[in-house]
Amino acid sequence: MKLNGLTPSLKTTDIKTTVDFYVRVLGFTLDTLWPADNPTLCILDRDGVHLSFAIDTNGWYAQTPCLTGQLWIDVEDVMALHAKVAGSVTIEWGPEVYHYGRREFAIRDPNGYLLAFSERTTDRPGS
Repeated sequence: MKLNGLTPSLKTTDIKTTVDFYVRVLGFTLDTLWPADNPTLCILDRDGVHLSFAIDTNGWYAQTPCLTGQLWIDVEDVMALHAKVAGSVTIEWGPEVYHYGRREFAIRDPNGYLLAFSERTTDRPGS
């Protein structure tokens, strides 16, 4: 048995703002916007990362968008991504090398979700 991927489906209260952030700031492409006349769902893609956002019309999710952890996204050249987004968003932490051999930084999307971008490194922690 093989697991082929994971696409988180996250709550949003504003599809337009969410799409704009992921496309403009992070370079995602819009795969799906549904329904066309009054969208309540979007699917965004970049390389091997897929995210879905939905307006909760059925009452299945918590009152406000929330996640008790973070979305951890493995990247190539985390410093280049940091340089690209640094003027557009608040950096929550990093970039820094941590004791587990990863260089990381984190931001929040417009829904409040914490996005951590990470790459393997042999550099010493704290650098």
